[in-house]
Amino acid sequence: MMNFLVKTIANAGALAVAVWLLDKITLTGDSTGKKIGTLIIVALIFGLVNFLVKPVVKLLSLPLLILTLGLFTLIVNALMLLLTSWLADQLDLSFHVEGFWTAVLGGLIISVVSWALNVVLPDKD
Repeated sequence: MMNFLVKTIANAGALAVAVWLLDKITLTGDSTGKKIGTLIIVALIFGLVNFLVKPVVKLLSLPLLILTLGLFTLIVNALMLLLTSWLADQLDLSFHVEGFWTAVLGGLIISVVSWALNVVLPDKD
């Protein structure tokens, strides 16, 4: 349970950095508390999408992953971020990613920051 909490906090932090760095990834809210709550819910959705959908997409795109020496993973990460944005919109959350190339850059930022936070944060279960 602790590992799940740490990974969710790392995802929320990575999403916050992407929102802060990119103008076309937006998170709106009335107060800081509401923004943090929205960010945590979006991090949970993002984790769920990465857990359920991403392995299937990677398996189906395995030839492209091999052909591009793994660079197609950036496209897969962008698609997962766009799917998260769409799901957040369906749930009336104030998180939105505007455009595919923004999602590619956002996915790259989220991957790097999430990796760094997972290195720093404890990994206990």
